[in-house]
Amino acid sequence: MKKNLKIITLLLFVNGAAFAQKEQIKEAQSLYDKGKSQESLVILNKTEYMILNATDEDKSDYYFLKGNVLKDLAVKNIDAANNFTLASQSYQDVFLYENESGKFKFTVKANAALKEMKSSLVNGAMADFNAGKFKESAEKSYKVYLFDKKDTLNLFNAASSSINAKDYDHAIQYYEALKKLNYSGKGVLYMATNKKTKEEDVFISPKARENAIQQGLYEKPRTESVPSKRLEVNSNLAYSYMEKKQYAKAETGYNYVLELDPNNTDAYINMAYLKLQMKKDLVEEISSLGTSAAEMQKYDKLNARKDDVTRSAIPYLKKALALEPKNADAAKTLLGVYRALDMTSEYNALKAGM
Repeated sequence: MKKNLKIITLLLFVNGAAFAQKEQIKEAQSLYDKGKSQESLVILNKTEYMILNATDEDKSDYYFLKGNVLKDLAVKNIDAANNFTLASQSYQDVFLYENESGKFKFTVKANAALKEMKSSLVNGAMADFNAGKFKESAEKSYKVYLFDKKDTLNLFNAASSSINAKDYDHAIQYYEALKKLNYSGKGVLYMATNKKTKEEDVFISPKARENAIQQGLYEKPRTESVPSKRLEVNSNLAYSYMEKKQYAKAETGYNYVLELDPNNTDAYINMAYLKLQMKKDLVEEISSLGTSAAEMQKYDKLNARKDDVTRSAIPYLKKALALEPKNADAAKTLLGVYRALDMTSEYNALKAGM
């Protein structure tokens, strides 16, 4: 009798929990329908532990609603990158539980939501970039890349935004990943003008663009060919390493750029700047020395090394000027190098030719 009582009590508890869970999901759905997604998410997060023992069909209902709530927050630019990731995970759970149950109630809608959300986040990343919010743009682009790693343009955009944000750690991470993928970026952009904002947006495919046009939201479709970005990837990677004072890696990077394009004037100038940055660091180290015998000996060695490093910038600047005789930056920098090394005749000859 006691055993039977325990079983009845347990069943009542399970049934009661299931009823409470469904009531809370209804409340969350009601809040979502009213546009109160943040309040809805609070309820769903509190309820999630109860879903563990639910049926696969109930789990599908729960995670589809949660995906929709998180998607709505992402589209409204509320912690967009993070909510995009969480929404994607919820929709993946829908696929999982509907495969388990064999009842595909939300699979098609969840797939459509994922595509819509990706497009929205891509456009949000572009809007952030245009508004100068480079860190936010980088975060969104990288989240989209993690969701769909075949679309490597988003990884490139994350890298570009990171370098504009002067976030060189992430820039290096993303550009190195692009190098490993042998990314060139050569391809096609599918664009159209948003009738409401009058701005151009990029679509993930011609079909996605056509759907938006048919809905009356976009007009003036335009297709743009994109040239290879391999030079840009390697140049920006080298620059990022230089900013992090990882000079050996930066030099390797610029040398590779010159292998790709031996007539790349910017690479020659940047290599010279790299040498002069190394010189600047040596000057700072020299200025920190005291007057002891050991430090004076170190001073002589560092001073000689400083001049050697400064001198090593000359061939790169000369090459840049050979390619572009009227390049003012190269000429001005080379004059400074000649002056620093007391190379008076070279300084005067260059000055006279300007």
